[in-house]
Amino acid sequence: MEKITPKIDLAFKKIFGVEENKDLLISLINATVLPEDQVVDLTLLNPYNPKNFRSDKLSILDIKAVGETGKRFNIEIQISDEADYDKRALYYWAKLYTEQLKASQTYSSLHKAIGIHILNFTSIPHSNKYHNIFHITEQESGLPYFTDLELHTIELIKFSNDPNEDLKTLLTKIKNALDIWTAFLTRNDLLNKDNLPEPLNNDSLKKALHVLETMNFTDEERMAYEDHLKWWRIEANTLEKARNEGKLEGKLEGKLEGKLEGERDKALAIAKAMLLKGYPIDDIAALTGLSRSQIEYFA
Repeated sequence: MEKITPKIDLAFKKIFGVEENKDLLISLINATVLPEDQVVDLTLLNPYNPKNFRSDKLSILDIKAVGETGKRFNIEIQISDEADYDKRALYYWAKLYTEQLKASQTYSSLHKAIGIHILNFTSIPHSNKYHNIFHITEQESGLPYFTDLELHTIELIKFSNDPNEDLKTLLTKIKNALDIWTAFLTRNDLLNKDNLPEPLNNDSLKKALHVLETMNFTDEERMAYEDHLKWWRIEANTLEKARNEGKLEGKLEGKLEGKLEGERDKALAIAKAMLLKGYPIDDIAALTGLSRSQIEYFA
């Protein structure tokens, strides 16, 4: 199998969502959040479990954790620009916040919830920054309110979207700890853990590269990884085709206004193949973007 990419959600969670690599998750969180939200230790609320793939191969592989002060974190990597992504991001944040409250507890026991969404597409076309932080604020004054709500977006292709980029060019972008982690997620192919140049030479990155290089998959994991990788490539090819044909219609980085007919046919073909393999209809719908009625036509 070709070199594994951490941009595929299964590999991402296998790196950051296990107890033995908790230090890597702490480093990624601290590189992303504000100084007042830094964590010293955390507890994984949904640690990676390969057994899940026997019945749920296409689930969203987010990482939930709680810091030593009670703050909650939800970290996920999203490889394709699905419809209503913004609504789903807010929905998952709301679940992270409300799940804290147990029977007989008061609202005062609720802690801040922070969503960190790593995106392999452009979600915010009007901002050149690859890392954006969102709060609820008063419209005219900018006064912050409801401070327990915080969402981070990390748009990978704004950091690196040139397949011909070399290490020298990549190094010019490294200014802080988040840049280092973003370089790992986008251009790990340029990095050698035994020969890391400054300013990439740190123990966390070395360990992450080692984990990536030595990662092994079970049969279930391999099937799920390859399914996600296949869909990612179909999406990438669709966007590239649209760019070449001049069908972007003003949306930066290929946000398509409609589905190309040929790509819809590809999605239907994938759905038929997955049905034959016994995948659940909900999982097929999540991966292909087709409706249940379209998929059930073949069932």
